[in-house]
Amino acid sequence: MSVKFEKETVKTTTGALAEAAGKGKDDLMSEVGKALKKGGGPSGYLMAYLKQLQSNPLRTKMLTSGTLSGLQEFLASWIAHDRSKSGHYFTSRVPKMALYGAVISAPLGHVLISLLQKVFQGRKSLKAKILQILASNLIIAPIQNSIYLVSMALIAGARTFHQVRATVKAGFWPVMKVSWIVSPISLAFAQQFLPETTWVPFFNIIGFVIGTYINAHTKKKRLAALRRKHYGDGGSGRSSQIGGRPGDRPGDRLGDRPGDRLGDRPGDRLGDRPGDEYGRPDDRPRY
Repeated sequence: MSVKFEKETVKTTTGALAEAAGKGKDDLMSEVGKALKKGGGPSGYLMAYLKQLQSNPLRTKMLTSGTLSGLQEFLASWIAHDRSKSGHYFTSRVPKMALYGAVISAPLGHVLISLLQKVFQGRKSLKAKILQILASNLIIAPIQNSIYLVSMALIAGARTFHQVRATVKAGFWPVMKVSWIVSPISLAFAQQFLPETTWVPFFNIIGFVIGTYINAHTKKKRLAALRRKHYGDGGSGRSSQIGGRPGDRPGDRLGDRPGDRLGDRPGDRLGDRPGDEYGRPDDRPRY
């Protein structure tokens, strides 16, 4: 009897625990669902943002673009392991990028996109949608990308017209290729599924993701070029063997002497020289 009683007790306890766990899981999913509904509901965060976008469009776009541009630079530095001289990912470029996003990118995008929407307002035919995509890619995108590259050159330290022109020349077509791939798809999606009031946050998210990828890819490429220049063609794998044999004298290993480590000499760190971040023509990123 005792054995049977123990088995029944174990079964009862196990069933109670399973029921409690299931109930807890259901409660958690219910809370998540309520939060999502609240975020997208009449009194949710998205609706509050859209209301601000309608009542104060330029100010809202400036705050949004500035925040996303600064965050984009920070995330790209973290992904590429690009630290400042003090070893932090929050470099001086983060506030500069935030300022660019708020003062240059947002007002420019506000004017250009408003003109585009005004020209094609009320036109829902397939021909109008195709013309809108072509105008966006052949007129608006080149203007935005050119001003973006000029701003990036100045933020990276370019001070002469030749340095700025070299940066724009090196980065214009790679950036345009990315725009021509992403822009038609995102714009066609917005035309088909989204009201025009939600286009701004939608394109902000798309631009944030693509911009972070391009920025991180460029940083990785530049850091790799600096390492190759410092360690030679053999790469870090060969250099790590130097001085590893018995009998090596102190100072024979790479890094034991002043100036051997990457970043010890002026100009070794990313962004120390004008044009380093977005490259000279022979160092431009390829996508």
